[in-house]
Amino acid sequence: MSSDLNWFKSSYSGNDSGNCVEVAACPDTIHVRDSKDLTVPALTLSPAAWADFLPYAAQ
Repeated sequence: MSSDLNWFKSSYSGNDSGNCVEVAACPDTIHVRDSKDLTVPALTLSPAAWADFLPYAAQ
C-alpha cells in the first residue's frame, strides 16, 4: 500500500541530512515514515491525531 501513496518529504529534511521524514495524506489517514529505512512500517494516524501532533512538532 505505501507504494501507492504520494509521499512528501519534510521541508526540514535536507538533501544530505540524516533526518528524513515523509508524509502521505489520505482522506481518513495520515502516513508518516522515515525515508532512510523503508523496511520499517509507516506510522498511521487519524487526521485528528495528526492535527494534535503538529503543534508539538513545530516547536
